[in-house]
Amino acid sequence: MSGVIKVLLADDHVVVRAGTRQLIERHPDITVVGEASNGQEAVQLAADLRPDVIVMDVRMPGMGGIEATRRIKETHPDMAVLVLTAHDDDEYVFALLQAGANGYLLKTVEADELVKGIRTVMSGQLVLTPTVAGKVVSQFTSGKTLPDVLSNIEQDYGGLTQREMDILRRVGQGLTNKEIGRTLFISDRTVQAHLSNIFSKLDVNSRTEAVMHAVRQGWITVGS
Repeated sequence: MSGVIKVLLADDHVVVRAGTRQLIERHPDITVVGEASNGQEAVQLAADLRPDVIVMDVRMPGMGGIEATRRIKETHPDMAVLVLTAHDDDEYVFALLQAGANGYLLKTVEADELVKGIRTVMSGQLVLTPTVAGKVVSQFTSGKTLPDVLSNIEQDYGGLTQREMDILRRVGQGLTNKEIGRTLFISDRTVQAHLSNIFSKLDVNSRTEAVMHAVRQGWITVGS
């Protein structure tokens, strides 16, 4: 690998972006060419700046990392997307792999591991944090192929993950975020983050619009 690796950072926390930039730019073969605070900005900056590697968070306001990764890989398949997140939930891991992510690291990694990850995906190889690698291996050793695994995570519901559909169905039942969180054993903030991703994927602006879209598509029935 020759030349300097151009990196785009996508994370909604300014402090995280600043810290990540400082860590990786200590290495002369890596430079940060831009920063995005959400998925939509990441998609636009990917087109404008043409980075080699995009370090992508999962949960961001508006468009999240899953949809941003999907759109970037559709238009720029040669760009490498390295996920850097605090979350290793199955729904995120497999949805991002399906979207085309080249690597998945947790924010608990050491600085050297992150730098190594950037260089690894730049060279065309896949890099996974051990817990994520374990999830993938366990699925394969259970006799499932990757399409089988992914089909259980993301159905043909406009790009919504199974968890997002679970939440949308409960919205259709009239449940509040707190009530949805209790039934799914997740926090209110996690429910809201999923709703933000749902709105982005379905191109709607409210719970009502999301439910009506799902009803028109035949995915759910109100009150079901």
